[in-house]
Amino acid sequence: MQATVSVLAEIPEALHDSLKDFLDTHPAWDQDRVYAAALSLFLLQNGQKEGDRTPSRIYLDTLFDYAR
Repeated sequence: MQATVSVLAEIPEALHDSLKDFLDTHPAWDQDRVYAAALSLFLLQNGQKEGDRTPSRIYLDTLFDYAR
C-alpha cells in the first residue's frame, strides 16, 4: 500500500474554477488525482534525482488510473 500525504495549497481562483469545470466534465478524475498527475509531471520536466523513477511511475499510474 502506498502512503499518502495531505497538502494544502493556495491557487488562483481562476485556476480553481478551471479545475472545477474539468472535474465536472470528467467524473473519473478527482482533485487528488489531478494534483498528483500535475505535480509528478512538473517533477519529470523540471528535474529529479538521477535514476529516481518515482515521478515517472506515479505520473503514469495516476494518468492511466492504475493505482485505483
